[in-house]
Amino acid sequence: MKIVVAMEDNRVAAHFGRCPHYALFTVEGEEIREKEVVPNPGHQPGFLPKYLAGLGVKCVITGGIGARAASLFQEQGIQVISGVSGPVEEVIRAYLRGELKDRGEICRHQHRD
Repeated sequence: MKIVVAMEDNRVAAHFGRCPHYALFTVEGEEIREKEVVPNPGHQPGFLPKYLAGLGVKCVITGGIGARAASLFQEQGIQVISGVSGPVEEVIRAYLRGELKDRGEICRHQHRD
C-alpha cells in the first residue's frame, strides 16, 4: 500500500496542495518498506488526486485540505486523513498502528495564486 503525507520541514504540512514536498511511503502491514520524498508538482485544481492515484496511492495524510480536493481524492478511491500534525515519521507510525484519526480539517477559504 502507498501512503502520501503532505510535508514541510519533516512535519505534516498545514495544507495538502500547497506543501513543498510529499513523503511517499510504501508499507506492508505495520512495516515501512520504502520512503521517497517527492516535490509538489504544482497546485493545479484537480491534478493531484489523479496524479497520486496513478502512483498507486491509497491514503493521503495532511493538516488541512480543500473540500473539493478531498472529494476528488475519494472519487479516486483514496482515503483522506486530515487534521494531523507532528513529525512525518511519528505520524506514519501512528497510522500503521491504527492510532491516527481523521479530524475532518477542511479548508473553506479561497487561495490566491
